[in-house]
Amino acid sequence: MQIRTLVLGLCLACATAVGAAAQMKNSTLPRTADGHPDLTGTYDLAMLTPLERPNGMPDVLSDEAAAKLQKQVVDQNKALDRPIDANRGAPPKGGDGSVGPAGNVGGYNNFWLDRGSEYSIVDGQRRTSIVIDPPDGKVPAVTAEARQRQMGRLAQFRPTSDQTESKGPGLEPAGAYDDPERRPLGERCLLGFGSTSGPPVLPNYFYNNLHQIVQTPTYVMILTEMVHDARIVRMNANHLPSTIRMWLGDSIGRWDGDTLVVDTTNFTDKTRYRGSTPDLHVVERFTRVDAKTVKYRFTIEDPKTWSKPWTGEYTWPATNERIFEYACHEGNYAMGDILRGARLRESQTTDKK
Repeated sequence: MQIRTLVLGLCLACATAVGAAAQMKNSTLPRTADGHPDLTGTYDLAMLTPLERPNGMPDVLSDEAAAKLQKQVVDQNKALDRPIDANRGAPPKGGDGSVGPAGNVGGYNNFWLDRGSEYSIVDGQRRTSIVIDPPDGKVPAVTAEARQRQMGRLAQFRPTSDQTESKGPGLEPAGAYDDPERRPLGERCLLGFGSTSGPPVLPNYFYNNLHQIVQTPTYVMILTEMVHDARIVRMNANHLPSTIRMWLGDSIGRWDGDTLVVDTTNFTDKTRYRGSTPDLHVVERFTRVDAKTVKYRFTIEDPKTWSKPWTGEYTWPATNERIFEYACHEGNYAMGDILRGARLRESQTTDKK
């Protein structure tokens, strides 16, 4: 009995020492009045690390390899930032395939873009993919059910103006360009594209890369600069009834030690991240590494879409840059012009009859 008591005492002492050491290690972290790490701040998510690892790339880059690849990006940006010849001719119909506005007629030139210039560093490693599980850095294969859903969407056709008595009505796939209410959500200023507002929160590799966290004991707000999405995390709450569905899902939060855990369900069927269903379940973990860095990890589960759950992580570096208003519809004449053109075309077709 005395030996058991001695062993138990030693174990408790060790556990106490480890806990004290861990607390001492994290004592330099900025904390709120209630003792939790303070995540409040603005973060710049521009980076070179893609969601999935490119074929042939190692999972971690050496300092030399990273410096070489990052220099290539810097050199490319310098070349693309050169002034455009004011006397240049018009690009061919559909663009000339080059990088820049001529490659995709109407697109931005490089001056407006901010794709990032460095690879994300996690635990001292320069990662070549956000995905860490599966270990190959690739999003798992989709299920047969998901493939069937995708094929079902592609199988939708609509009549075109190419009609002859011998051939019958011309058909082409129906898409987001057939109806103003089916235009991409980002273009309609409803939701940032590329899951930049999440969950999961991902870089958009384009511009407007800033995200802001505002933290209180009862709520955490995550503001996305791109299309000004604001996600509200309700702390220590229960999920809403499954009948209530939202663009960004229903996010509830809790603290697991020094890590903020955010659990999100109740997605709408209008967002469909990478073809997911409204049953998508995302668990995010925000861990402050130091005064200037937050490690962000997420796990995605949707058995109707992917063969297994998958996980990604990368760092959110703090920045002193300011978030400006994303005036998405300001000066946006495209939708009005498209609708007026469609009405004109309809009237011309009617007049011919």
